[in-house]
Amino acid sequence: MPPKRVEIKICGLTDVDAVDAAVAAGADWLGAVFFPPSPRAVTAEDAAELFDALPETVGTVGLFVDPDDALLDHVLHHVRLDLIQVHGRETPERIDSIRLDFGLPVMKVLGVSTAADLEAARAYVDHADRLLLDAKPPAGADRPGGHAVPFDWSILAGWRAPLPWMLAGGLTPETVAEAIRATGAPGVDVSSGVERSKGIKDPALIDRFCAAVRATEGSPRR
Repeated sequence: MPPKRVEIKICGLTDVDAVDAAVAAGADWLGAVFFPPSPRAVTAEDAAELFDALPETVGTVGLFVDPDDALLDHVLHHVRLDLIQVHGRETPERIDSIRLDFGLPVMKVLGVSTAADLEAARAYVDHADRLLLDAKPPAGADRPGGHAVPFDWSILAGWRAPLPWMLAGGLTPETVAEAIRATGAPGVDVSSGVERSKGIKDPALIDRFCAAVRATEGSPRR
């Protein structure tokens, strides 16, 4: 039996052309970044325009880094989000609080560089709704995330995820198919891998990325 459909998330969107391209290419999730140090950061007002009139089949995600309630309240006052993604040092208890206070599911990002890092996932069972595995940032980085560099996918061999999860970190149209086959990832998340310059998405790359993912759905994975 062919594998189930792989979820696709295009993150760090900043312009309408990229949003339209992602929808046309069949992306499942569109993400906006609410973290000013990022070159992909947008305001709540900008995101509201980007996500206006999306099909109901496309989910919206807000990426935050250790957000306080005031920021979450401000963004959600302007933007319809279906999922909150937290990319900082949020504890399981903080995730509980976000879910309770804002009534939305939460995806916790875990930085991965060794197999030992996967153990951190257990702490979020019964707290987070999803996990996103990303590469750890390089030393001295001023923001979280993989910075366009993948981690060693082989460390996922034999790992059984305790929650629904997605794979991120250095994925591109050229590498995403192999990443899916190597890891069995049920979902993939891309940002810089579909950009023509830092923070600016390329519609053609978005289309190629999504096509590469869809091409794996009839092929065996691990």
